[in-house]
Amino acid sequence: MKSRKKRKLKRKWILWLGLVLLGFILYCNIRIDRYAKGRLYDIVSAVPHYHTALVLGTSPIGRNGGPNLYFLSRIDATAKLYEAGKIDRILVSGDNRKEEYNEPEEMKKALVDKGIPEEVIFLDYAGFRTLDSVVRAKEVFGQSEFIVVSQRFHNERAVFIAGKKGIKAAGFNAADVRASYGFITHVREWGARCKVFIDLMFGKKPHFLGEPVDIG
Repeated sequence: MKSRKKRKLKRKWILWLGLVLLGFILYCNIRIDRYAKGRLYDIVSAVPHYHTALVLGTSPIGRNGGPNLYFLSRIDATAKLYEAGKIDRILVSGDNRKEEYNEPEEMKKALVDKGIPEEVIFLDYAGFRTLDSVVRAKEVFGQSEFIVVSQRFHNERAVFIAGKKGIKAAGFNAADVRASYGFITHVREWGARCKVFIDLMFGKKPHFLGEPVDIG
């Protein structure tokens, strides 16, 4: 009898914990969605002028070994903003913690190949996470207002983080990928949004800051 009661109690605790976790996930996602509403753009002509675009990094190579569609879309979206005169400077921020892996350099090469002048592109090699990229754009590169370039789901999170850090940010949505290609990424996004609130709760800071960089 006692073991049966223990099993019932354990199941109840598991159920309650599951409900609490589900509630937390929904809360985080709803808060971020609501904050980002009205701060994102899909059409170039609707975007107001910004001095700087913060392009969030990703690998140029996808999980299947071919070109990363997220990477290609972000480069294309950034080029469209620049060609339309919507931005003056481009800050590409990504991961370069390993010598053989350099997201910012790969993004810069792709942008130059699109015809964007090298001198307007600035590199942030310590954008290990979205929080790092957003905070460093302000604290290191001196930008308290900018437009983020990534896919919608990513822009929503980045713009929310920016708002919580006293930064005036909007987002320009790069083309998303088909559902089957981006399934794992979208599942991970739910967890990433929960991590945002945990980071804010504990005052998480970027891995590195460093000396200020003037981007004009």
